[in-house]
Amino acid sequence: MTIRLTCLPRCLPDHIIDELVRTGVAANRATLSVMLPRRWPAGGIRLTVGFLDGASADLRARIVSHMNAWAKSANVSFVETRGQAQVRIAREGGDQGGYWSYLGTDILHIAKTEPTMNLEGFTMATSEGEFKRVVRHETGHTLGFPHEHMRRDLVALIDREKAIDYFGRTQGWTREEVEQQVLTPIEDSSLLGTPRADSNSIMCYEIPGKITKSGKPIAGGVDIDDLDYEFAASVYPK
Repeated sequence: MTIRLTCLPRCLPDHIIDELVRTGVAANRATLSVMLPRRWPAGGIRLTVGFLDGASADLRARIVSHMNAWAKSANVSFVETRGQAQVRIAREGGDQGGYWSYLGTDILHIAKTEPTMNLEGFTMATSEGEFKRVVRHETGHTLGFPHEHMRRDLVALIDREKAIDYFGRTQGWTREEVEQQVLTPIEDSSLLGTPRADSNSIMCYEIPGKITKSGKPIAGGVDIDDLDYEFAASVYPK
């Protein structure tokens, strides 16, 4: 069985968090996710997109097209620029590789020479299904949407030790990374979300039955679903 790369969202560097705390933008480090909203202004978003590694014109256009899939229901727009971009995409491997994005307005605090999103190994030969699953997911993070599987009711379904073993073997994650990315539920007070978690959301991991308490899998999303579109429209209404 082929193991697909899993998204590992990026957090702001410590020195930036310290500066935000010092200047009063956040009350303290522990409450940053509540005190520093990742959501963009509700009036709508128009973000510029740049590519850091010489991607071909057809690949750049294809990626931006999938980013704009969210515009079907929401007042959001992504536009490629050759100037200084707000969303900066790389396709790095190694220590900086994998699939990841900073969350929402966090991208504004990243050095302008550094990527805010990574799509390791993406080329025009990458399948359309992967473009939908990965590019649209990472763009959801750029819009400020966290992982849906970290909602409290879905985390409660996962067997902790089995998850640590599974993600350690398939993704190379440490115990701490699994705890952070899968097993620690997002505080309800920091969420603007639907009443119940959507296990078919593009923002939800596929969780195999072998690591759930019941043995039943959490389906996860392979594309933006109807509830995703409805929620995006409520956050960024047209």
